[in-house]
Amino acid sequence: MRQLKESGTSIVFITHKLNEVKAVADAITVIRLGKVVGSAEPTASTEELASLMVGRDVELTVQKNPPRLGDEEFVVQDLTLFAANGTRLLNDVSFSIRAGEVLCVAGVQGNGQTELAEAIVGLQHKLSGSVQLNGTELVGRSARHVLDAGVGFVPEDRKVEGLVAEFTVSENLMLDRSGKGPFAGPWGIDFAALDEFSRRMIAEFDIRTRSPQSPVGRLSGGNQQKVVLARELARDLKLLVASQPTRGVDVGSIEFIHERIIAVRDSGVPVLIISTELDEVSALADRIAVMYHGAIIDIVPADTPREKLGLLMAGVKS
Repeated sequence: MRQLKESGTSIVFITHKLNEVKAVADAITVIRLGKVVGSAEPTASTEELASLMVGRDVELTVQKNPPRLGDEEFVVQDLTLFAANGTRLLNDVSFSIRAGEVLCVAGVQGNGQTELAEAIVGLQHKLSGSVQLNGTELVGRSARHVLDAGVGFVPEDRKVEGLVAEFTVSENLMLDRSGKGPFAGPWGIDFAALDEFSRRMIAEFDIRTRSPQSPVGRLSGGNQQKVVLARELARDLKLLVASQPTRGVDVGSIEFIHERIIAVRDSGVPVLIISTELDEVSALADRIAVMYHGAIIDIVPADTPREKLGLLMAGVKS
């Protein structure tokens, strides 16, 4: 981009990543709800830019207390995943998460993080090893069984794996639970119960929609992610698995999503976060597992310097 600029090219750069804006911009224009709401110089602080974007002060630092750790409730042991051609996509992955703890998996995209999440929730089948939640083995179980066991799953691509764009907000909030209470009535779906639940989730998760009957595909990315999060956190959770939980959402939604993740952790639930954003990893984690070429190269404390994390992500272990 700098080379293009030096050659005389004008660039319009659209992003919600404030560090990128400050690094490359000569002038900054802020748009909110389809309108220009202000402008700023690249010297403006990230807090100033975030406030313009959201329309209020935004807490960019995750506020959390030290974890109140319980027993090891989620244990992965020697998990190996094979591709159709026999290639190992996961290589003897082992880790555990205690009740009330957030373990963040960091790594460059494409080093097995997606496959790890899918293996845990029953979407991969050429597996060996063990995945146990409260002593119950999940390997070999269907995705339906895993979800019914109390696993909440926020997939990395909400549009492909988390939502049905043509369905309403209400329908997406009950996507994988339409066959049982509180939504299943004696003659089919209990629409009164669904409407009450949907309105409560919309209020609790601040989902900006005209109506529970609006197609979810018309919502902004941040509000779509809130629909996914509301659906998964409404379960009787025993484990939360969230992959790229704030990908493609604005800073206001990031603040909200981080707060909800920490609230789940503080309720005593083990939490597994998979993220390529080091700022997010450092902010949420109680421990950090770094993946490289399908294996966990190391598990380190949350306050590990970014330089060391970067080296681990490149496969360099001191």
